[in-house]
Amino acid sequence: MADKKNVLFVVGTLRRDGFNLQLARRAEQLLAGRANVSWLDYSQLPLMNQDLEDPEQEAVAKVRQAVRDADGVWFFSPQYNGSFPGHVKNLVDWLSRPLPGQGRDSVVISGVKATVSGAGGRTATAQMREALDTLLEFVGASVMREGETGVALSGASWGSGKLELSEDDEAALSKQADAFLEFIA
Repeated sequence: MADKKNVLFVVGTLRRDGFNLQLARRAEQLLAGRANVSWLDYSQLPLMNQDLEDPEQEAVAKVRQAVRDADGVWFFSPQYNGSFPGHVKNLVDWLSRPLPGQGRDSVVISGVKATVSGAGGRTATAQMREALDTLLEFVGASVMREGETGVALSGASWGSGKLELSEDDEAALSKQADAFLEFIA
């Protein structure tokens, strides 16, 4: 059997047990035994500022290395005002910048295989997924758009704070996991 692929999870929620963190945990279970999953900690990333680019800051270097080490990056994000959260944009901004003095060929996100999922309101994060897909493609990532999972949270989930996936949601997430493993193969 071939070596397992390395999948890096990027969770766009800051809430301690946010719905998108719960969705990522479920995706991790679906990948168990088939991929090595790691979780990106980008909490120490400063706001993008060209004055901070050279020398490369430790927090930036760590995030870039985690992306370099991944065969694929799976984003799980809530929808904020019809898009993705600002801290997710900040992360992508840092990943889209060339390394100090090394030119465009050093852009870490370029060519990275990515996919997006989201749990949210009745639109099932459709606007966020479209916006994040577009941004990732703009900065040079290779995005698996087809089969991305969007979950419209139930009233029970909103009330309890616990992600409750329908059979259709579960099937869609499982299908996305399978397709992403094939996409990064």
